[in-house]
Amino acid sequence: MQWTLVIPLKPLARAKSRLADTAADGLRPGLALAFAQDTVAAAAACPVVRDVAVVTDDALAGRELAVLGARIVRDEPGGGLNAALAHAAAAVRAARPDSAVAALNADLPALRPAELARVLNAAAQFPRAFLPDAAEIGTTLLAAGPGRELRPAFGEDSRARHRASGAVELDLAGVDSVRQDVDTGADLRTALALGVGPRTAAMAARLLIPGQ
Repeated sequence: MQWTLVIPLKPLARAKSRLADTAADGLRPGLALAFAQDTVAAAAACPVVRDVAVVTDDALAGRELAVLGARIVRDEPGGGLNAALAHAAAAVRAARPDSAVAALNADLPALRPAELARVLNAAAQFPRAFLPDAAEIGTTLLAAGPGRELRPAFGEDSRARHRASGAVELDLAGVDSVRQDVDTGADLRTALALGVGPRTAAMAARLLIPGQ
């Protein structure tokens, strides 16, 4: 099964506020963009990913991610993360009604294409499925097979919310790069230990994080 990935990205000026203890205000937008660039590049290199759509109203992010081959979808509803994902999934399926669609976080800078393929191949066995994040509270990927609505429920306690919605929780070993999103300085250090993409690595060097 080939997948279209939908990746939401809020305006860079408002992104990653919880990294304030690690990155100053002037650096956080660049760090958020680097996360998204490395995520999109790895996702596009995944053998079971047909294409990537990024839903964002940020002009700079749109330009930079389009260079990497992403389709940019405007956040027309303006109703928050889940509305943006539902809108982007509908836009994808307007052209390809039978597409398998998965929502993927934009802050997975250590993402490995082979690990993402394992997750998507596992998700293909179910109508809807999700992968919990490394903290086992949130969600980093929500997948819907052909003909199935995505029904995103991201936000606080999204792991429990997606499970309650009927999506199957994927229990997979060896896919740490798909689970390690970055919200805090501790998350970033864990991602760096896994091995991040080149743009995040360059930003981490600017932040003088030990070991970079």
